[in-house]
Amino acid sequence: MNAAHIEGRSVNAGDGWKWITQGFALFKSNPGMWIVLFIIYLIIGVILSKVPMIGPIILNILAPVFVAGFMSGCRDMEKGEDLEINHLFYGFKHHTSQLITVGGLYFTGIIIIVGIMFAGVDHATLQALLDGQKLSEQQAEVMLQNGFLLYMLVGAALLMPLMMAYWFAPLLVAFHGLKPVEAFKVSFKASLRNIMPFFVYSLIAMVLLIVAAIPFGLGMLVMIPTMMASLYTSYKDIFPMPEIVEEPEEI
Repeated sequence: MNAAHIEGRSVNAGDGWKWITQGFALFKSNPGMWIVLFIIYLIIGVILSKVPMIGPIILNILAPVFVAGFMSGCRDMEKGEDLEINHLFYGFKHHTSQLITVGGLYFTGIIIIVGIMFAGVDHATLQALLDGQKLSEQQAEVMLQNGFLLYMLVGAALLMPLMMAYWFAPLLVAFHGLKPVEAFKVSFKASLRNIMPFFVYSLIAMVLLIVAAIPFGLGMLVMIPTMMASLYTSYKDIFPMPEIVEEPEEI
């Protein structure tokens, strides 16, 4: 489908809260299966993260594939169908290579931005930061002299548009068949049109995530699936598109 025919609409600031409540409603309709899917995905993530060097890279690149799976589950639940384990692997059967490309582009963007943020840090100081060591006064002073704060601000400024471009990209690829670059463009424009609802959404989500982490992190079993479902509800609110029937794609 041509990206020119897909344009996200502007919604009210209060819709940011609505996305969360609607996401929780989707979770509440089948909490047990949501938690099972989340735990399976968490286990996959832990296993991949243990693979030296390439494991974390693979996990990040495959993230949109799994996101497409969760989103397909949300869509089917709205149709009155059951949420199933198979939904998690939907993205491995539909538009797989395009979804992987989305993950690759996003991961590349993150690497570039992180590189910019630490451009003013020498190797020894960077290694100390990665190891969680306390920096000496001399190291901290050198970092500031090399423009560390400026690089951090530039990186943070670049991170926001990247996240805006990525937010809807997996859904636009999975449900509308857009190419990755087109999906990033459409997602960015839609997010830009809805800065206020996203601000409300982010603020409330931050508070809820902090609260969810208090009881030994157990609240995350509810909050993470709710936030995942809220991605779908935000998409449905901004892209009230007719349903697209997608064809399976071989990798």
